[in-house]
Amino acid sequence: MWKLNHFLSGDDEEREESFLEEESDGLCSLSPTQRMYAFAASLVAGLALMFLSLIVFAKPIKYALLFTFGNVLAVGSTAFLIGPGRQLGMMFDPVRIYATAIYIGCVVLALICALLIHSKILTVFAIIFEICALIWYSLSSIPFARRMVSNLMIRLCDTEL
Repeated sequence: MWKLNHFLSGDDEEREESFLEEESDGLCSLSPTQRMYAFAASLVAGLALMFLSLIVFAKPIKYALLFTFGNVLAVGSTAFLIGPGRQLGMMFDPVRIYATAIYIGCVVLALICALLIHSKILTVFAIIFEICALIWYSLSSIPFARRMVSNLMIRLCDTEL
């Protein structure tokens, strides 16, 4: 509580670092054990929502909502391990900026199709795009994975004899 009072009153001028940084003892400080528990809980909750969405697969709008929120929870769970500031920094790294933008765009598109447009066909297409964007985003964190998958797809889909 003492740290919160000093943080709010501004008495701690010698500290210029953000409370989102990993080394910070500010409002978001968690012990390593708490970080692991929060990561596991968020990941399990996200995966559970994604698997539960399969139950309502016949209703694409409900499926899209459960799947998308589960997807965001699972991807966001790593923020507990490395911190939200570093997570956002890694997501918007020049190497991953396009994959991140496409993934976030597909998540927003799926939610718009499900919540505002209420079109089952558009929602199904948006979810397919979201899954592809998630795979491409996930590959961006593995060195040379996107290049290997691109080369494999070129070899598999090459029409020249």
